[in-house]
Amino acid sequence: MRSNLQFDFIADKVKNTLTINREFLAGQQLVWDCYTKSELLNQWFAPKPLTTKTKSMDFREGGHWHYAMIEPNGTEYWGLTEYLKIQPIDFYTALDAFTNAEGEINKDLPRAEWLVNFSEKDGNALVETVVTYKSLADLETVIQMGMEQGMIATLEKLDELLLTIT
Repeated sequence: MRSNLQFDFIADKVKNTLTINREFLAGQQLVWDCYTKSELLNQWFAPKPLTTKTKSMDFREGGHWHYAMIEPNGTEYWGLTEYLKIQPIDFYTALDAFTNAEGEINKDLPRAEWLVNFSEKDGNALVETVVTYKSLADLETVIQMGMEQGMIATLEKLDELLLTIT
């Protein structure tokens, strides 16, 4: 079942981008909700065995999502997504950053702009995520941090969640 679904992870070292194309066995509206509602994000937005908790979320242009990915031993990795432009169920753009629990941005780690596009093909949702970094060094840093493996594992958790809510 899963093996026929599209998954691409493309690093463009000229444009300093990562492009992740992913197909899901669910409709566009449901997948949009999974990306934009904290109660659903908390159930999938971290690679196993990590879990996610939302500190605050305001999904609107100018709003944010402040969250932590948590290891089983309790170690927390905080992030902040600042929403720039939102076109419901079609796309949103956001700035993403590593932070501390208070939401202060860690300037030593790369910050990126995300464009997340949602479409539908044969009843399945397609999500194209384009992550743009300021420099090749920033792009290479996140690749070295395991971005590809992390995204694969995280999106597999979304597959599992969708099976329980479709």
